Amino acid sequence: MKTLRVPEATVTRLSIYSRYLERLDRNGVTTVSSGEIAEGVGVSPAQVRKDLAYFGEFGTRGVGYNVKDLMRYTKKILGLDQDWPLILVGAGNLGYALCTYKGFNSRGFKIVGVFDNDLTKIGKKIAELEVLPMEKMPEVIQEYKARIGIIAVPPRAAQDVADYMVKNGLEAILNFAPVALNLPEGIEIRNVDLSVKLEILTFNLGFKSAQRL
Repeated sequence: MKTLRVPEATVTRLSIYSRYLERLDRNGVTTVSSGEIAEGVGVSPAQVRKDLAYFGEFGTRGVGYNVKDLMRYTKKILGLDQDWPLILVGAGNLGYALCTYKGFNSRGFKIVGVFDNDLTKIGKKIAELEVLPMEKMPEVIQEYKARIGIIAVPPRAAQDVADYMVKNGLEAILNFAPVALNLPEGIEIRNVDLSVKLEILTFNLGFKSAQRL
């Protein structure tokens, strides 16, 4: 693999390519061209080739890519050639939805612990997982060697939760709380603010409406 910095947009598209290749493989497709991948995921063939070129040489000119091989390579590049145990804090509606989302398992992600500080939620079950008190988190992290945490708590609690995750050895956080977190250097964090995504849609719709006037 080449040792240059890969744009995050490329990594995002690589994930999309990987899932598309899985679908082709399930359908019995054995070879695919960059044009066919591009058409399947909504980008240009040149973009597919450029994205893959960050990681090496794939495929054969005039033949295309072997679906199984490229699927395996993309999963390995994304770190999906191993299982990833996840720690989730927040047993509310969002936490419940994340725990029961089947798309995680199919990509090697598994929530192994759900935590909350609400006494009315502790001890209850979400799917097969019992909601545990926060003080049990270090044991679960150690048992499963978890490195990734998910925050699904109200904004006022998110920073304390993130600090506790980092203190107990988690190295990456997916944050669903609509608040900026202050974390030590070296901790990977990605924020998912659904309201922001909706506001982008309303902006674009409003811009289209204004152009029609």
